[in-house]
Amino acid sequence: MNKTIKAYIYRGEKFYIGECVEISVVTQGKTVDETIANLREAVSLHLEGEDLNELGLAPNPNLLIIMEEAVGVA
Repeated sequence: MNKTIKAYIYRGEKFYIGECVEISVVTQGKTVDETIANLREAVSLHLEGEDLNELGLAPNPNLLIIMEEAVGVA
């Protein structure tokens, strides 16, 4: 059983994109904080009424957020 759902945040053309690979949830936001809030809500709505055991998830899983940011080298 996974206790953690991994999510990646990266910069899109206009917004930050938040994506959970294991449960196929994608959202976006103007800021990193907004994207994190949107991810929490989207994951919660996605899991609502689902059998977490069937999805391979432990009860009350954590959301592990990994941020991808480009490094500008001069």
